[in-house]
Amino acid sequence: MLKASFLLLTVAAALGAQNFSDLRPSPQQVAWQDLEIGAIIHFGPNTFLNQEWGDGTADPKIFNPTQFDPNQWMLAAKSAGVKYVVFVAKHHDGFCLWPSHYTDYSVKSSPWKNGHGDVVREVAEAARRNGLKFGVYLSPWDRHEPSYKNNAAYDVHYRQQLEELASHYGDLVEFWLDGAGSAGHVYDFDSYIETLRTYQQNALIFADVGFLKYGDIRWVGNESGLAKETNWNVVDRLGYLRWRPAEADTPLRKLHWFWHPNDEKNLKSLDELVDTYNKTVGRGAQLMLGLAPDNRGLLPDSDVARLREFGDAVNSIYGHELGRNGILTEPATFDRVVIMEDLTQGQHVMEYEIRASVSGESKILYHGTTIGHKKIDIFPAVTATTVSLHVIRSIGEPHIRSFGVYSGASR
Repeated sequence: MLKASFLLLTVAAALGAQNFSDLRPSPQQVAWQDLEIGAIIHFGPNTFLNQEWGDGTADPKIFNPTQFDPNQWMLAAKSAGVKYVVFVAKHHDGFCLWPSHYTDYSVKSSPWKNGHGDVVREVAEAARRNGLKFGVYLSPWDRHEPSYKNNAAYDVHYRQQLEELASHYGDLVEFWLDGAGSAGHVYDFDSYIETLRTYQQNALIFADVGFLKYGDIRWVGNESGLAKETNWNVVDRLGYLRWRPAEADTPLRKLHWFWHPNDEKNLKSLDELVDTYNKTVGRGAQLMLGLAPDNRGLLPDSDVARLREFGDAVNSIYGHELGRNGILTEPATFDRVVIMEDLTQGQHVMEYEIRASVSGESKILYHGTTIGHKKIDIFPAVTATTVSLHVIRSIGEPHIRSFGVYSGASR
């Protein structure tokens, strides 16, 4: 029988008063990291203008989807393994996809549903109806709002709109703060967060570490959907340690967050998406796929098909374990392992090896650094009688949540 064992060779530990190993995630962060795959959805005037960044001058009358169906979006997202969605309620153009009381530059000035529609509400309801958690993105940069030129006046305006979203659309799993276009503008983030927390005590705040130093989630640092091989959940901001896992956002269509006509060539291939999964979720980060409904208000058929293919591919590889925690089949040919740390006890592993007994000899299959929430290690296929995880260095005692053996040939 093929056996898996955990040889935990723990080395070193104490780092002084502020110790990485002492930090623990909040219960909300633990639950969020277990979601693993999210979707961020861009839809608005840009969809109808074949552009990515609007300048705030588009006529609201252009917003008029004829087949708007967020339920279709959610079904497609679910087929890809998505567990939560973040909807872009206001992008940089300042157009609000809910009927805000604080600006006329919104869906209430559009012909869609004769100005009585609320995109945010319908998307939130569709998400929850399909068992997905819901969050919102509210751009700090606003290229339409006249008060933006005055820091204090715009702070009031932003808080008012944030209060609308935080108080009228149910529990939010995540609140996205995008730093694009904000150079030179000073925001009163403390007051923003106080407003959010008044209504949403459990929402996790996403932002780049350099943009907001005390968020709950950090940007991975690129839009390619790639996390680094060494990925710590704890970040250090000038001596202040904070548990802040990474979210890796990447659009389903290369370089395009909004829908564009005649753009099929940019739809990512199935192999690209699976590789992205292995290098985001498989490196302890969250995968955030960018979805873009078209000017009908539907996800294109090709996007729907690709999302389903992606979900099926991930399930075919990682939905069938050859063995877990010492219980494996014989004979076993495999080319990857999936390891998870129990992050409720903190993140500890600094260096490890995967070894197997091949033809009676011990062979190192993979040498890694951090594990974190989930680590997928891929190597040339081997047929072995034993496989083991050796923790070479750790900060304190490591706690392994699971150790599974898989084969990519099952795809």
